[in-house]
Amino acid sequence: MTRAILTLLLILLTPVRLQAQTLPPPDPADGQSFRALALHDVRSDLRDSFETDPDETAIGETELVNLFSWLQQSGYQPVSLQQIVTARAGGKPLPAGAVLLSFDDGYRSAYTKVFPLLRRFRYPAVMSLTTEWLEPKAAEVEYGDRRLPRERFLALQEIREMADSGLVEFATHTHELHRGVQANPQGNLLPAAAVRRYDPAHSRYETDAEYGRRVEGDLRRSRLLLERYTGKRIRAVTWPYGAYNDQAIDAARRAGMDIALTLDSGPNTRDVPLQRIRRALPTYDLRAPDYVWLLRDPAGADQARRSQRVMQVDLDYVYDPDPVQQEANLSRLLDRVQAIAPSAVYLQAFADPDGDGAAEALYFPNRHMPVRADLFSRVAWQLRTRSRVQVYAWMPVTAFEIPGLPQVQVQGGSTPADRIPRLSPFDPQVRRTVSEIYEDLGRHAIFTGLLFHDDARLVDDEDSGPAALRRYAEWGLPGDVAAIRASPELSARWSAGKTRYLIDFTLELADTVRRFRPELRTARNLYAGPVLQPESEAWFAQSLPAFLKAYDYTALMAMPQMEGAAQPEAWLKELADRVLAQPGGRDRTIFELQARDWARGVAVDDAQFAQQVELLRRKGIRNIGYYPDDFIKGHPPLAVAREALSTRQVPHAIGKTGDEAAPDVTTQPAVEGER
Repeated sequence: MTRAILTLLLILLTPVRLQAQTLPPPDPADGQSFRALALHDVRSDLRDSFETDPDETAIGETELVNLFSWLQQSGYQPVSLQQIVTARAGGKPLPAGAVLLSFDDGYRSAYTKVFPLLRRFRYPAVMSLTTEWLEPKAAEVEYGDRRLPRERFLALQEIREMADSGLVEFATHTHELHRGVQANPQGNLLPAAAVRRYDPAHSRYETDAEYGRRVEGDLRRSRLLLERYTGKRIRAVTWPYGAYNDQAIDAARRAGMDIALTLDSGPNTRDVPLQRIRRALPTYDLRAPDYVWLLRDPAGADQARRSQRVMQVDLDYVYDPDPVQQEANLSRLLDRVQAIAPSAVYLQAFADPDGDGAAEALYFPNRHMPVRADLFSRVAWQLRTRSRVQVYAWMPVTAFEIPGLPQVQVQGGSTPADRIPRLSPFDPQVRRTVSEIYEDLGRHAIFTGLLFHDDARLVDDEDSGPAALRRYAEWGLPGDVAAIRASPELSARWSAGKTRYLIDFTLELADTVRRFRPELRTARNLYAGPVLQPESEAWFAQSLPAFLKAYDYTALMAMPQMEGAAQPEAWLKELADRVLAQPGGRDRTIFELQARDWARGVAVDDAQFAQQVELLRRKGIRNIGYYPDDFIKGHPPLAVAREALSTRQVPHAIGKTGDEAAPDVTTQPAVEGER
């Protein structure tokens, strides 16, 4: 079994070297806001050391000197954790440009290289130590998939000297949670502090209570050891790999630590609690002036600058009752994603073998539906770590085949055969059940975001069930769908109400998952009809302007064949024009083309597919995807798919701050562990 712990390389495809005098100023002072940097090892021979000891988070000693000097010259002021605590408690306010410097993992360079610079500049810092690695008698440290000499890490007397200096506050990096634990039946190792451990001997996951006790016990042990080593109170935890959840925060609080450092992106504004301190993650190839983009980016701005290239994948194609064939299918998917190199994969988390759009089973453990295979966690993790893509869990909103729960009712009786069977989102039991399904998804897998399926819609003769009628009455509408439809004014209010109601429901589901995946992003499928004909919102309860405000991305089904467009190119041009006319439309809409003509039961012609991609690019559309990717039959052909999506061939978009172009960067790390 191999345990690999890697960090995503900071992407600088178009590096911009900036002069200090042209840089934007620090954030305005409000007395409580600050930025934070998560640094790691500091090396004197950075370039040479990469050949034998690669580590993308290490930086050179000269670059650290340059960074400290640049901070001093550019109006940034490093502050201590105590200054932050005092300011948040109503005491002395923080200065403009406040920055918390932090150094993780306890490399010995923290003493030999960082500490002398802290004393020279009089800069405070937080240093986070994994106490398992500090055992004085240990000859080696198990660091990811490597075994490093114990002398690479701090000695106890060095820790005590820095603690006594008044410049360094120590935090726990846990005792033995800086590693992976088996988190699914297939044996994948996921961050120990953020997942439920799977016990193969008894074929079970640990319970929430067992998980909480495990994390709390580890943190208590680490805190007590550090207090013995430093002689100081330990009040902060730094989550390994930035992986944590609400229950882990509660465990840390019970263990005596009310402060936590993460790797979430963005500023620590006054509304960001100290239990979730956000930190930007620099890497070896960032030069001092370029740190401004880590210290000025609002939350999520790094993602907003990046062109999205998306493959949408049916997990039904990976599943096979034969485990050997299933692994072969997974290998083909991973190889194909690596070859195409998209930025994200929208991965089906539900089973729909008959293709009617409704979930018959799920691919993760849950309380309410059959589990076709406990497969989503494994595939999502392999895609993230081996293929280096973001993974969105593609999930229905109401299209779950669960007997006994009320379904969407159509005015006048029977549901037309061409509509997806759906549960009524107005029924409290349905909402509770669906919320618990999403909760179980968040509990058992690690992923970047959610894609809400196209089942989240209501036609203009839906929903006429009792729970729906009660809700309409609360909106001031008649308790009779026929009466509502008979009045244009009432009908418009009804459509807008249903649109808002479905948006609110999906956002509540996202918040449920965020208890386990705090940095969760959201996307939602949108039919083309409401874009081309806004009045058709009545047929969908969907709206592009409303989606752009509610979600990180709108996955627009730009599928002319599915819509029966007589002139596909003209149809796509008009669709692009409508999107580009909307505020935020260019940056937050993903045009999803179809790779299969379902009406004729054949793949979309390769040349036609390529022409559609090129048309969208010429129109200025920056975010492109397609569905489905048939990795078994290899369609679209690899060359066509790579040309359409590859982030290696399509330069990332460059953001703007003032008159300067910002490097296209991401500060979100990935942790890897596989067998």
